[in-house]
Amino acid sequence: MDLSQARADLEAQLTDTVRISRTAGQPVLDPVTGEPGQTPTTVVYEGPGAVLSTHGQIVLGQVLGQDWLSEGSAWYRLVTPVSAPVALIGDLVEVVTEASTVEICRSTRLMERITTASSAI
Repeated sequence: MDLSQARADLEAQLTDTVRISRTAGQPVLDPVTGEPGQTPTTVVYEGPGAVLSTHGQIVLGQVLGQDWLSEGSAWYRLVTPVSAPVALIGDLVEVVTEASTVEICRSTRLMERITTASSAI
């Protein structure tokens, strides 16, 4: 399998444009109102990507009467090319241009559960 070609083929499916911005300082106080102004940010990535939601899966679980995700609200997954920087907690992610990227595979959010076996002694 040609991994470079597979990566290129998958990245070609990312038809939305996303922007990842990161805090770049403290907000400046407005001298008139004393209120904080905009927090300065810097764009760390803008390019192909997608923001995918599980809202449909959650609605289905609620209709069926099963809380199989144990979630009260939808969560999202950001998809970007491997060459893009990883979005960090606190980053602002925006969909700049939406061209209706669609999911072509299922992505399931997993939670880790660590269990310990009882002693065999």
